[in-house]
Amino acid sequence: MSTTVGTLTERSAAEVNEEIRALWLRSGGTLSVEQREEYQRLVLEWAAAPQPAEAA
Repeated sequence: MSTTVGTLTERSAAEVNEEIRALWLRSGGTLSVEQREEYQRLVLEWAAAPQPAEAA
């Protein structure tokens, strides 16, 4: 599976953030090497995800 942001399905920032939170909960606060790689991929996806518009 490719880990480049361009090949990922488009999810909202909130959806990706929820997955990041779940990863941290599963890890107990300490990420393994594999989990760290997943975290980095998720952060890149989150940064590229559509962000909600700010209220005026």
